[in-house]
Amino acid sequence: MDEPRPTHRTAAELEAGLGEILRSPPSAGDVRMIVRRPARDERETVAVGQLDPEEGLVGDSFRARELAKRPAARPEIQLTLMNARAIALIAGDEARWPLAGDQLYVDLDLSWENLPPGTRLAVGDALVEITAEPHTGCKKFVQRFGMDAMTFVNSEVGLRHNLRGIHAMVVRPGAVRVGDRIAKVAADDEKEARAC
Repeated sequence: MDEPRPTHRTAAELEAGLGEILRSPPSAGDVRMIVRRPARDERETVAVGQLDPEEGLVGDSFRARELAKRPAARPEIQLTLMNARAIALIAGDEARWPLAGDQLYVDLDLSWENLPPGTRLAVGDALVEITAEPHTGCKKFVQRFGMDAMTFVNSEVGLRHNLRGIHAMVVRPGAVRVGDRIAKVAADDEKEARAC
């Protein structure tokens, strides 16, 4: 027997859940899910991932897909982060989170005001930098979560708070685990860490 197709959230349901998303911690939170995309439309949820400045999330198809389109992969789009509260609202069941196609689902305020491009985040043992490359929903996002969800993440509020997620590039390699801390890194903290 086929399982019933999940119902998409309505505009009213999404609006009602916005307050919870906006309560995301601004400075430090945690990693809730790590997802690799080994091939087109495939998802692999892992407890531990390795972040690499060349590959992004090791085992993800980012680099291969990029090289199929252009002579060199663009590091500024090698990793995507999505707010865990936003995907929980949009997707409902946690088993559906990976359908969004992001690699790290985190409990952290991802808004432009809080994390402008150039902001660095310590995540597990790695260091990543937020880039200016926009991350918006696509046709597959609509198919999986509905037009109301697409409208919600691309609304003025949705764009300001990066409800669809943000792009980042890996600055320092390292392991990241579900449950690891993710935190903004002050410039002084980074200098101190490099001096050690």
